[in-house]
Amino acid sequence: MKTQSIEYRDGDVTLRGFLAFDDQMAEKRPGVLVMPEAFGLGTHAKKCAARLAALGYVALAGDPYGNGLEVRDLQEAIKLATALRADPAKFRQRARAALDKLATLPQVDSDQLAAIGYCMGGSFVLELARDGAPLKGVVSFHGALETQRPAVTGQVKAKVLVCHGAEDPFVPPAQVTAFAEEMTKAGVDWQLISYGGTVHSFTNPEAGSLNTPGLAYNRLSDERSWKAMRMFFDEIFQRV
Repeated sequence: MKTQSIEYRDGDVTLRGFLAFDDQMAEKRPGVLVMPEAFGLGTHAKKCAARLAALGYVALAGDPYGNGLEVRDLQEAIKLATALRADPAKFRQRARAALDKLATLPQVDSDQLAAIGYCMGGSFVLELARDGAPLKGVVSFHGALETQRPAVTGQVKAKVLVCHGAEDPFVPPAQVTAFAEEMTKAGVDWQLISYGGTVHSFTNPEAGSLNTPGLAYNRLSDERSWKAMRMFFDEIFQRV
């Protein structure tokens, strides 16, 4: 497997992502964009990209802030994420820049694209779907579901899978209900799996290190959601 840093741009912002793929495979294959949590492009997203590469995908973990910035402090992460999300168009474009880069890679079948995201990354990929990006599917893991620009009937090309912690204090039941109504009204092929006894950041083994209520790793929900994603990919990419 080959992994490397990869540079791309969003306007005048230089972004540095993380690319993973099996360099022993000659044929083109589906590409999967991985958008990380609000802390920036770190170990969690990179490991997920490597796992996807081992499954036969080309995976690009995107850079949300520029220059590969990663922060450790929760309040700083919230500040950066809030500023980035303030302009919905710019927020969507930041993810689209990564997707466009992925689609141009020689190993990638540009007609076979998907995107997954964690926490803020989940919001990124849902916004890509709402924006009509050329994706077969998107998967949000413990991502926020609210939006300033709801999906429009006929615009969403991607199928949607949301993996959600039923006890997530940052994504309350009202937000989940509103999301379901939005997707249904727009005619989207969507599904939502709610994991009992599970809070925010349930896929990240380091979530508990922040000592923040509502953030905790859940091994079983992590494993179940990864399996759900794999089945979803088998469907959208028609893999036998």
